[in-house]
Amino acid sequence: MSFGTDLASIAVPPPGPRSRALAAELARWESPNVTFLADDFPVFWEAARGANVRDADGNVFVDLTAAFAVAGVGHAHPRVVEAVQRQSAALLHGMGDVHPPAIKVDLLRALAEVAPGGLTKTVLASSGAEAVEAALKTAVMATGKPRVLAFHGSYHGLTYRALSVSGREDFRAPFGAQLDGNAVFAPYPYAYRSPLGTDADEVAAAVLRYVEYVLDTPGTASEGIGAILVEPIQGRGGDVVPADAFLPGLRRICDERGLLLILDEIYTGFGRTGRWFACEHWGVVPDLLVVGKGLTGGFPFSACIGTEAVMDAWPQSTGEAIHTSTFLGHPVGCAAALASIAALRDERLVERSAELGDHIRARLMQMTADHPHVGEVRGRGMMIGMEMVRDRQSRAPAPELSGRVVVEGLRRGVLLLGGGIHGNVLSLSPPFVITGAQVDFALDVISGILDEMR
Repeated sequence: MSFGTDLASIAVPPPGPRSRALAAELARWESPNVTFLADDFPVFWEAARGANVRDADGNVFVDLTAAFAVAGVGHAHPRVVEAVQRQSAALLHGMGDVHPPAIKVDLLRALAEVAPGGLTKTVLASSGAEAVEAALKTAVMATGKPRVLAFHGSYHGLTYRALSVSGREDFRAPFGAQLDGNAVFAPYPYAYRSPLGTDADEVAAAVLRYVEYVLDTPGTASEGIGAILVEPIQGRGGDVVPADAFLPGLRRICDERGLLLILDEIYTGFGRTGRWFACEHWGVVPDLLVVGKGLTGGFPFSACIGTEAVMDAWPQSTGEAIHTSTFLGHPVGCAAALASIAALRDERLVERSAELGDHIRARLMQMTADHPHVGEVRGRGMMIGMEMVRDRQSRAPAPELSGRVVVEGLRRGVLLLGGGIHGNVLSLSPPFVITGAQVDFALDVISGILDEMR
């Protein structure tokens, strides 16, 4: 075995002395809101490859997070690393909207080739939130309407405009006085926690009726809405998969009313759900598609991809672009994205995400079928959520239990993340290259922790 495909190896109980020393030093220099620090958390990473991470104390972990679902092709995929090294040596930085790097053209063409049909023109960016901002600007250019219908529980980023359309009050509340109020929120069809009922199809139908009511009823908040923004599967909201009628229903609503459909696939794109893009599960093509995370396998990069008709609402540049940035179309990001796309395609990693994801989800469902504190296991591909509850009858969220699984997993060599609007969802998003032996090891660890919680 080699680093990347190894099972866990714990040299000292994590967090070890080096991680603890780094945490103390970090606390001196970093804003206190950025990194959560506790006696049992976090570890500091020093190296990662494949589905392994090694911390500053020499502990080796099996990673079920892919570092926030970024490393779909695996940490430090050789093709991505080689492309980044080669590009860095040749051209480390270009002048994105003045004298563009030649490789930018290659990436724009590649994105048009892999995106759902009809999405051919792109605005490149550096972060997911920045790409969301580009989509919102594009929508107002194309429709002349500034407002957006978004969904409760959604997460689109923490820059101000992206935050204004994110349906998470915990993120919005401290900055509410500075938000622009141009978003209208509808419920997301989160059937497990919906006041509309527990039948997924009925919940989705009720949500679609509500969206139509908001858009069609004079005197509601509908005035000035030009677009609907939605995650096909909510990521940080708890890996929530809507009923099959939901996304096609939103597409129909937009078509009937002349609205744009913006899909935020920053989390779900590039194989995470077992398709290149989650919208392909439902045969829906948006007007604007926002991507990031798994696009490069590890380099900060994102994009907003749209139809020609919508993107051509932007005016021709006269020498001073009205939407740009210093690092737009960064050549190293372009190289990483091209290499990652090639790896996904040539190594059939999207198909592996679908197949291995089904196996992981099935095993989780089997081993938690009668567990009193697991309310639901759900997901698509390698995007899986496990809802932790106080008991199955009340369905009361149990964030303390998901937190316990995360900390105990760390101690036993498995990296996990908590998520969900209540912090009670155990979120699994492994690298697609994780081996069968690593999967079995990690699931055995999770099973052992859950058995101790019965």
